[in-house]
Amino acid sequence: MNQSKTKLWTKDFIIVSAVNFFLTLVFYLLMVTIAVYAVQAFHASTSQAGLVTGIFIIGTLIGRLFIGRTIHMIGRKRTLIFGLILFSITTSFYFINLGIGFLLFNRFLHGIMLGIASTASGTIIADLIPSSRRGEGIGYFSMSTTLATAIGPFIGLFMSEHTTFPVIFSFCVILGLLSLFIGLLVKVPEIEQIKALSSHSAKSGFHASSFIEPKALPIAIIILFVSLSYSGVLSFINFYAKEIHLVNTASFFFIVYALAILISRPFTGKLMDAKGANYIMYPAIILLSLGLFLLSQSQSSFTFLLSAILIGLGFGNMQSCAQAVAIKRTAAHRLGLATSTYFIFLDAGLGFGPYLLGYVIPITGYAHLYMILGIFSFAVIILYYLLHGRVETKTREPISPSSL
Repeated sequence: MNQSKTKLWTKDFIIVSAVNFFLTLVFYLLMVTIAVYAVQAFHASTSQAGLVTGIFIIGTLIGRLFIGRTIHMIGRKRTLIFGLILFSITTSFYFINLGIGFLLFNRFLHGIMLGIASTASGTIIADLIPSSRRGEGIGYFSMSTTLATAIGPFIGLFMSEHTTFPVIFSFCVILGLLSLFIGLLVKVPEIEQIKALSSHSAKSGFHASSFIEPKALPIAIIILFVSLSYSGVLSFINFYAKEIHLVNTASFFFIVYALAILISRPFTGKLMDAKGANYIMYPAIILLSLGLFLLSQSQSSFTFLLSAILIGLGFGNMQSCAQAVAIKRTAAHRLGLATSTYFIFLDAGLGFGPYLLGYVIPITGYAHLYMILGIFSFAVIILYYLLHGRVETKTREPISPSSL
């Protein structure tokens, strides 16, 4: 077998992973700080602060929705660089103080640019990974997101305690420019056949399949529901930690969460390639549910951080597994659509989740919210079986070699 066709850690693979890391770092850093900024700078209400957080992801969703069908016509690298340039520009707009309305507008625009750039990076990486190592490769690429998921909130919480918001925004602009300069170095050979097929698909009319990849839809629906559950952790863990007097411990929650994923990811990726998605998804759903239930009962640093481990093993591994499922049987010219479909539903859960749960919290409180989300997550196991699990059991086609 040609070694160049099976090598995973190429220069371009590392570059695209680094770009994804810096983009996601900005996203999560602002995710945990922007609501506080809205309250302090503009005296925003709780629901307005939640909207400031969530509207970014809604913008990301829209950016993915429209770029997925045109990325191969425009060119994957051109799309990436275009997205990175505008991502950096809109990051700098946080310095403009024109009220809560402009902040919401810029958060929306900023999200669109992230959607364009990150969909491009996800599409590029799908082509760079050898087909025989798709599950493993997506798993390693997703680790760039995992690291940012941990480091972003950690830096954000630290900077919000020890510095000013202009400094935070300056740091985010630097990260955006760094991702742009690194992105310029990647080499992405364009495939004329793919461009021709994409052009034909785009000109065939505006149908649902022009924006959504039907084959990726079942697993995308699953990730929508589990990401909605995780959005409750991402957006409200700080408030909950204050309520149970574990503020200092909370700053380490996402670090522990990421470590759990980093340690497990090499094994889960290979297991997925060898055995199929069911071997990852069923245990991961159960672990996420247990983690949320344990979080709802936490009164000590030990149980609080143990819940982070369980949630990391659950939701963290579901993300990479679901992404690999979304692209495993997709034709090459629709990889952009499959990638955007997966992320659209992930973003929808993370984006609408905080806004919806913001109305539930006054009724339930944080502890009961996490208990409810734990039960909700466990129920997703039935939906997974109906939409994908039973199909994979019947076909027994592992996610790897020949099917890719």
